[in-house]
Amino acid sequence: MHAVASYQYQTLQVTVNQAILTVTLNRPQKKNAMSFAMMAELIAVATKISKDKALRAVIIKGAEGSFCAGIDLSDLNQPKNQAYALWQLIKPQQSLFQRVCLVWRELPIPVIAVLEGHCIGAGLQLALACDIRISHPDCQLSIMEAKWGLVPDMGLTQSALGIVPADILKELAMTARVISAEQAQALSLVSHCSDEPLKQAQALAAELAMRSPDAVLASKRIINAMYQQSALTLYKEKAWQVKLMLGRNRKLALKKAKVAATEFSKRQFS
Repeated sequence: MHAVASYQYQTLQVTVNQAILTVTLNRPQKKNAMSFAMMAELIAVATKISKDKALRAVIIKGAEGSFCAGIDLSDLNQPKNQAYALWQLIKPQQSLFQRVCLVWRELPIPVIAVLEGHCIGAGLQLALACDIRISHPDCQLSIMEAKWGLVPDMGLTQSALGIVPADILKELAMTARVISAEQAQALSLVSHCSDEPLKQAQALAAELAMRSPDAVLASKRIINAMYQQSALTLYKEKAWQVKLMLGRNRKLALKKAKVAATEFSKRQFS
């Protein structure tokens, strides 16, 4: 029995089969949107995985046909959680929002994301932090934060580096455009498209499990090292998010999401 699968989780399902661990985001009534509880449990699971040397691969997927529809805004907008989120953005270490994604890059085993339905905002940033992304053709993907007057601040400066060209990443982040899985594959956001993404992920995980676990680890480490950024980039994610949250155009962005005719004020920052 692997200890990581023996715990009772509120927002996740965790199973192990032949040394391949599957983590299922399990808030289907919210399209698996990330609550604070889910973020804490994802980090806890990843920490346990890192200590289990018998595991050979991880698959992350969403329950009931959707990967993750982003941050649960109803959870984030609770006053106590807003205060906690602000603390996460001003503390000197990685924020909770960055850690929940980047922790998967640090694992000593490969991580495969299975994308279906929605892969939006926080969901896409989590997927980008995985080593390989296999998507159903019907999946919709977006770096959605600009729609809400915010900036992607969940480690995108680390996870997208070396995956998506800078001009494409800027366009997607600035427009908050929703794209199809086939478009995402053409732009390198998605590794593979499949009508049965979970089956393909399981087959790939089984193939990886046939190789030396130390060789697989070394491959992940050296290739990630090619695309490492300094901690300053993560700090800038947080600093800009604080500015935007306190800025006047943030409120207008929320209004514009409901009333398209809403106009923004002139740029506040330089």
